[in-house]
Amino acid sequence: MSVNCADIDNKDLSHMSHPGYLRAFGDSRDDGKVQVSFTLPVRNDERGHEAAKVYAGKMGLENPHVAYMKALDETHTFYVLYGRCVHSVDYAAIQVHAVTDHTMSREETELFIKTRIGRPLVVLGASTGSDAHTVGIDAIMNRKGFAGHYGLERYEWIEGFNMGAQVPNETFIQKAIEIDADVLLVSQTVTQKDAHVQNLTALIELLEAEGLRERFITCCGGARITNELAKELGYDAGFGAGKFAEDVATFIAEEMIRRMER
Repeated sequence: MSVNCADIDNKDLSHMSHPGYLRAFGDSRDDGKVQVSFTLPVRNDERGHEAAKVYAGKMGLENPHVAYMKALDETHTFYVLYGRCVHSVDYAAIQVHAVTDHTMSREETELFIKTRIGRPLVVLGASTGSDAHTVGIDAIMNRKGFAGHYGLERYEWIEGFNMGAQVPNETFIQKAIEIDADVLLVSQTVTQKDAHVQNLTALIELLEAEGLRERFITCCGGARITNELAKELGYDAGFGAGKFAEDVATFIAEEMIRRMER
């Protein structure tokens, strides 16, 4: 059996002459070449190999090729496929709501807080609920930071407290009250079965139940966190992949001013 992609909708290919439409870039511009990976509940054999190709074809890949396959156990196989995606994206029609349209350097943020607020901001961070990973919160909070971006503990005008991982929401809130925090930062790394959404929602619900939601600036971050999702869950801002301590510091400093001026 071979993959038949004849039933794939190619209507959007006619728009490719429009400069606003984009396709993935592989070997040459707009060739649509992409690589995808997934796991199927099948044995690592020829039938499973063909099933992966059929599945990729239904995803919109033309002439998919299985570049790699590995048995995870007797009934599950992991696949990596390469192919040409027939779909395109109308880039001009895409709208996003960024946390901020600029990012201040650490020095600029320090001066902003010193001159506009006049006292250090108190920031409490943790991976709450069942999340046992500290990589995200450490990247934002720790002095050494991540990838050359120093964490908030390095800022003279930010007083940072990092509680680590698997911090119960009740304990997190109690600590925030104890240190009179201005900002709550929540990192979520585990996303299976939307565990990150459940943990994040639980914290906001608890804050609201205790009448504390407006007391703090609340931010969340993680690989699958977007600003849109964060706001839907009741947070003031969300920081996903590619965001660093400077982005968080810029937002919380400017948000503090907005609250002071209300």
